[in-house]
Amino acid sequence: MSPAGVKSGVLRVPTAIAVTSADMALPPQDERTMPAVVLADLDRRPLEHTLTELQGVIEQHGYVVVVCSQATPEPVVRRLHTLRSLLESDRVAVFRPGLPPLGIAVLARQLRQLASCDLTPGVLASAGRLLTHYIHAGAVLGSVARLDRVPVGLKAHAKSWLPGSQFAVLAHPEPQLVRIAPGAATLKGPDFSTWMLVAKGQLQTDWLAGLAKEWGVQGLREAPLPAESPLWWGTGRAVEFCSYLADLPVLYQLVTSVRQSTCHWCGIDVIGDRCVFCSATPPPAHEPPAARALEQRAPGRRALEQSSSGRRALEQRPPEQRPPEQRTPA
Repeated sequence: MSPAGVKSGVLRVPTAIAVTSADMALPPQDERTMPAVVLADLDRRPLEHTLTELQGVIEQHGYVVVVCSQATPEPVVRRLHTLRSLLESDRVAVFRPGLPPLGIAVLARQLRQLASCDLTPGVLASAGRLLTHYIHAGAVLGSVARLDRVPVGLKAHAKSWLPGSQFAVLAHPEPQLVRIAPGAATLKGPDFSTWMLVAKGQLQTDWLAGLAKEWGVQGLREAPLPAESPLWWGTGRAVEFCSYLADLPVLYQLVTSVRQSTCHWCGIDVIGDRCVFCSATPPPAHEPPAARALEQRAPGRRALEQSSSGRRALEQRPPEQRPPEQRTPA
């Protein structure tokens, strides 16, 4: 696991990992974590200013991976795609996995950790999809009345209106929802060792301390609640949490153990079935004609004539259906 700056004796600039607001740029996990590029207020600043900013990032880093949530305002997302189109560049990837905002911030930091290693831009960008499978993201909510990211039953909706009700919700990787009460069921967690990050909103709860103990987390840290979280969860009365792999050697081993391939369109190395930069998928493999189709194809007349059984079959046809050379003169 060599540093990003040197690979086979060649100096290489780390790929930039960008976020769309400062609260999505978490503090470094370790001394190898690269700084995040914050593309703030994209929808509020003049187009030419944001275009110059992104062009400068590309010139400095070569490639940019923008990680944002599905709660990111649509004007911001449209501006990102507009900038990418104006630059006419496949060096900008916009990655929007289905994680809650705190999970997005954690994933961006994991990619910032990996950016310090000798991974190519395509492999680093593709690693985002892989690492989402190892993130458990959820929240403790004071109400689920407006929650539409996780299936909510009528019973839970009704109990949302009771004073003091709290619900534990896991949005990823498998949706779960339980009402917090003495002796009630808890959330199923990861079967591997993780850290936990907690972001407190307008809700007081000590339930997460018990969950961290049940999940056997190695450590627990706190962060401010992202501004996009109330929109994502449907309420500001929330305490968001996320368990994740924090050790860089583990992250690196996960990514490098996956088979790599070359994108047939832009030519960069990727893992998985889609290039994050150009969105190309592998071309369909050439399939020879099915054997059954060949068997059902009628043999030609020449092939029939070349076999004794074929000659007999032709001779048994009515005179008008026989080949000219085999017809008996009238």
